[in-house]
Amino acid sequence: MNFIEELKWRGMLQEIMPGTDEQLEKEMTTAYLGIDPTADSLHIGHLTGVMMLKLFQKSGHRPIALVGGATGMIGDPSGKSKERNLLNEETLRHNQEAIKKQLEKFIDFSGDEKNSALMVNNYDWMKKFSFLDFIRDIGKSISVNYMLAKDSVKSRMKREGDDSDAEGISFTEFTYQLVQGYDFLYLYENYNCKLQMGGSDQWGNITTGTELIRRKAGGKAYALTWPLLTKADGGKFGKTESGNVWLDPKRTSPYRFYQFWLNASDEEAEKYIKIFTLLSRDEIQTLIEEHKEAPHLRLLQKRLAKEITVMTHSEEEYEKAVEASTILFGKGTKETLSKLDSDTLLSVFEGVPQFKISKDELNKGIAILDLLAEKTKVFSSKGEVRRLMKDNGLSINQEKEQNFEKIINAGDLINERFILIRKGKKKYSLIIAE
Repeated sequence: MNFIEELKWRGMLQEIMPGTDEQLEKEMTTAYLGIDPTADSLHIGHLTGVMMLKLFQKSGHRPIALVGGATGMIGDPSGKSKERNLLNEETLRHNQEAIKKQLEKFIDFSGDEKNSALMVNNYDWMKKFSFLDFIRDIGKSISVNYMLAKDSVKSRMKREGDDSDAEGISFTEFTYQLVQGYDFLYLYENYNCKLQMGGSDQWGNITTGTELIRRKAGGKAYALTWPLLTKADGGKFGKTESGNVWLDPKRTSPYRFYQFWLNASDEEAEKYIKIFTLLSRDEIQTLIEEHKEAPHLRLLQKRLAKEITVMTHSEEEYEKAVEASTILFGKGTKETLSKLDSDTLLSVFEGVPQFKISKDELNKGIAILDLLAEKTKVFSSKGEVRRLMKDNGLSINQEKEQNFEKIINAGDLINERFILIRKGKKKYSLIIAE
């Protein structure tokens, strides 16, 4: 696989330093990508970078994932209007280990191959620097004029000039590009790393590194960036009304992760399937053509959601997410419902009316009319329940119920906690026993 050609047809190449393709064709090359360690999970905003590392390794080269422990303590001004919260070392180490476990699903860290991936933390070398040593050895190598010319710095300074309430840019953030530039120099000298990759907003920081390598080591290093993704409506990719879409299943359930990709627009799905899957060019082109012939079948979205959910979670979690999706359309059975774990079930029915009932009371048994109209107020009256049951419009845990005398007890609970009520085809309520 030719890495650069692969990036081009997948729409993953924004800027590239001259000579980069020749370097990659000449020999196995080591490249690094910086990852923000401010949380103990990656989110899908990181996934383009993760796929870059995956494709790079698949092309026969060696990827390094650099966790920015030191830079995470500073804050990168690129694309931001405020400084980030600074982290202590214990939190950073915890986050680093959690991130590595997630990356292991995408890239090979085993050490069995020459191009086995590495994970490094820039705190490990930056913590040894005194302030005086850093400004003497590194600071004198890059002029202030050079640093001021970077877009990430200019944009923050411009905002400060335009808005009296703007926070501007602190000296700490101003020096960020020097710290990131030194990372590249350190990896160049210690790991023969000759390429840095990043989002298009990182071009200025990356080229500071290549300049530092030229001035300090007399060497030649390279840079490439990918275009930052936005949603079809121009919004930030990966952001939803409820926040980030995380790779950690405790933060974002596999069901909700799957749903994010399934709900992509046609335009988004056509773009995402090239970036977030390893499907070949021919496979993707065939899918796009089939989708255009029958867009209502959402073939692109379904394949995209499958590929990325299996890669991030597992085949089993993907199948559970598909089963969970059928429930909302009234196609799931009680058996399907019983297979869902509590977190997934709550994800599926997020936003539906919820009612609480005492588990002790349920253990004794409650008449169905009393449960639905008096104990929980799912219905406004017993008469309303009777009418719906008579019309065969009431389902308990996805099974039709017409017995007015039925007693509901703890045996009817799904996962020993839930009873799902459906009125008609799609109107749900959830009773939670506590």
